[in-house]
Formats: sequence, C-alpha cells, structure tokens
Amino acid sequence: MVITRFISKCIIILVFVSCTENKPLSKISFIEMTISGTQEAVINGRISCREVVQGYLDRIAFYDKAKGINAITVLNPKALEKADAIDNILTRGGQLPELFCTPIIVKDNFDTHDLVTSGGSIVLADNFPPDDAFMVRKLREAGAIIIAKTNMAEWAFSPRETVSSSFGRTANAYDINYVPAGSSGGTASGVAANFALAGLGSDTGNSIRGPSSHLALFGIRSTIGLTSRDGVIPLVYDRDIAGPMTRTVEDGARLFNVLAGYDPADPLTIPNMREENYLDFLNIEGLSGKRIGVLRVLVDHEDADSEIKSIFADALLDMESAGAIIIDNIKIPRFDELESQIKSCSSFRYDLMRYLLKLNSPPFLDVKTLLDTENYVPASKNGLEFFSQFPLEISPEDREDACQLWPNNTLRNELLTNTIAAMDEANLDVLVYPTWSNPPALIDHATKGYKGDNNQFLSPSAGLPAVTVPMGFWQKKLPAGLQILGRPYSEGLLFEISYSYEQLSKKRRPPNGLGPISFNNNY
Repeated sequence: MVITRFISKCIIILVFVSCTENKPLSKISFIEMTISGTQEAVINGRISCREVVQGYLDRIAFYDKAKGINAITVLNPKALEKADAIDNILTRGGQLPELFCTPIIVKDNFDTHDLVTSGGSIVLADNFPPDDAFMVRKLREAGAIIIAKTNMAEWAFSPRETVSSSFGRTANAYDINYVPAGSSGGTASGVAANFALAGLGSDTGNSIRGPSSHLALFGIRSTIGLTSRDGVIPLVYDRDIAGPMTRTVEDGARLFNVLAGYDPADPLTIPNMREENYLDFLNIEGLSGKRIGVLRVLVDHEDADSEIKSIFADALLDMESAGAIIIDNIKIPRFDELESQIKSCSSFRYDLMRYLLKLNSPPFLDVKTLLDTENYVPASKNGLEFFSQFPLEISPEDREDACQLWPNNTLRNELLTNTIAAMDEANLDVLVYPTWSNPPALIDHATKGYKGDNNQFLSPSAGLPAVTVPMGFWQKKLPAGLQILGRPYSEGLLFEISYSYEQLSKKRRPPNGLGPISFNNNY
C-alpha cells in the first residue's frame, strides 16, 4: 500500500508541535510519538526523516547503557542513509510507502542480512544471515527503517528474564531493579523507553505478551497460520509466533497490516486468512455491546497478587462502563487437565540445526556441541542438556516417541474445540484475564519470583490469538496488562476491543527519568 496523501485537518503530532505556528525543531519531543504523527510531521516539513532517526539514535546513546536498561545490542550503521532516501522521495514529490520513516527495533532472533543475528548466544556473535526474515523484509519494503537489534533471553529459553551470553542482562525501563520478563525483554524495554516507534518480538509461550505487559505496551500473538516465522531462530516451531510490540494499538495495527499474511516459506501459514485492513477495526465505541467472558481460573491463582486482581477488576468496570457485557466465571471443559497433559514438542535440537544449515558459515550445527563449549549463560544449561538428549538425525515427527505437531495434535485440538464451545455457549466475543497475575519479579530473583504468568496457557496451546494492553500500574510504578483472547483469525475484533479499551482507559504512561534530551535538538 502507498500513502498518496494525508488528511488535511491539523493534528497535534508531537508534544510541542503547534498546528498554527511553525515552531523550531529544538522544541520537538520524541516521547510517545506515533507512526501517523511522525509521518504527518515529516510530510509537513516540521522534521526530516533523518532528524527522526537521529533523534532515536541519540536517545539510545544517552539512555540505554547509561540508565542500566541494556535493551539495544547493535545499531544499524545505514539507518541514516535509509532516512535520507525517504527525504529524497519527499523532495521529488514521489509516492511514499505505508510505513515510511518508521524506526523499528528488532529482537535478536530475527534474521537481518546487514546486522548481527545472535539469538542471544555469544557463539553467533559474528553471524550475518544471508537474507532477512520475512517480517523484516516486509517492514523494509513498506518503508520502515530497522535502526537497531534488541537483546533477548539466550535462545529464547526464558520467559522470566532477558539475559544473553552475547549482550548481557536487560532491565525493566520503568525500574531497573525489576525484570522486563523474557524473552523479548529488549524490544519491550526499548519501545517503552522511546528508543523507536515500534518493535518486533517473538512469542513461543509468553515472549511478546509477557514483556509487553511488564512494559505497558500493546503486544499481539496472532493465530497460528496467519503470520510467518520464516527467518526467526526457532524454539518450538509449531508454537513460535512473531509479531509487533507497540506503545499504541493503532501502531500495532499499522505494523500488523504489513506483517500478516501467507508466506510459502512457512508451511503453517494459510492463504487468504487476513483482513484487508486492520485499521478499519479501530473503533472507539468498539466495546459497546460486546460480550466479554472472564476466565476466572486465570485470575484467582492461589498466589495471585491482590493488587493485580484489583486492577483487573477495575478494568472490567471500565469495559462495562463502555457498554460491554461482562460474563463472569467462564469455564472451559477439562482446561486444567488438558493444559497439564499438553507438552511442547522437544524439537529445538533438530530445528536449530535446520536453521544453522541455512547460514553461510555456521560455527556449529549441534546443540550438544554448544553444550560442550560452555559458551552460554548458566540459566541455559538445563535447557541445552534437555534438548541434547533427543536425536538429531531424524525429524521429531519420525522419532519413536513422535511429536504430534500442529495442527494434528489431538490434545491441543481438544482444548481449541472446548474453548470455542465454551465461548459459543455463552455467546462471547472474547475472553479476558490478567496477562500476569503478579507484578514483575525483582531482577536478582527472576527465577524465584516467577509466578503468575498466564501467557503460557490457552493461547499457545490452542493456537488462539491474544493481545495484551495496559490496564494500570502496580504500586503506581510497574505496569500490568490485560489479556484479550479470541477465536481463530479474530484479530480484527481483538484490535477493535483493545483499541476501545485503550482509548477510554488511557492507562499507558512512559517511564520516569527518560524524558527529552538536549543536543542540537531537544530529543
């Protein structure tokens, strides 16, 4: 899609930009900028694309390491060159692509041909893949500018924290004494800290929604089959999902418009399942008349934090005041039993080998070799030992203890069927529950403090789409997220409901202590 014009009415784009007065660039703030606002500012000549990119690069340099966040791994040395190309198009009066001048940060397990892709492992610290991941390529084709890669939990093993052997530990941008969750914690803290307009993460059981919840972001795990994982280092291939992490629902929809769709390189994607335009679903009155089911089993954990439960209760009241109909205590037949019986396929050793074989000069091919080198963070040892015991020479579905892979897994299909049946019985549009039933753990006690992670249930097991959207702050300082789950391929509805809730509740706020900075401009 191509943007040929913008709406003519004046919009307040940036914090200090006036519609009636052409104020100098020194008064532009980079705090909580949006894609459409940034593009409007560039179109109107209030800022160049080069200045946009430079502003974010300056913020990274000023805050990331200095404040102890450590979200960013490597910068794109050609980011400004890409920005200049956009400015040249503007000068010539040419047509602009959909995401022109949209600076993006990308998790370190997405292939980028021009930037190191390490998967959080020091062993791949010099790895330049032969081409881009599908999503990276689509973003670049749409005019987005990849300005940096972000830190991740090594091999995406941990939902608890974001620690890699290649780039160290990432902290929560709201308070560096707490975790950003894992494994996409670098993207989450980076987007929350306003180091880019948006980011990419991946989610096997938690890793888009969990970090997004901990950093007051919108994050989406889409239906298995709607989005491509090609060029993303695998963890559990038939559960892996990739997608956007953004400060606003609208920006999430803008990225999703570009990212969703069939990819012949990903055998799980299905043609013609996406909506034409997810922006069409952004309706501020989208909650009116919607039937919202509360999955109480994921609310009232024995160790659920009382304040998180209270914040969730307030979110239900907010939705009800917007016209939603709240149906409490929805029960999914055999939920606990099925979730305890459904196991992930232990395919990492085999799938990683297949990925490594595509590289120009892979430094190793076998997880067992990596284990022997001891080039990994201590938290990865148990995972590497576990995966090393499975055969490398045959595919997981051909092993003696063969994996039942999606969409042919009997137990996962039963959970999917039971969930839809429960929703149908109550005539529900969506199910809701806290993204985490507990606040972020202290960074030095990430494993001990890991509890309340609701992301591991239902959505990855049943292949269902789910989003998280900010619903408040624990002790007025650490974010908490509301999870909204729908039927297969109901992403449009999820955008509608989450947008309506976001716009009416206004729960997102940026981290303290990461305000505008002053160089030649006020970034």
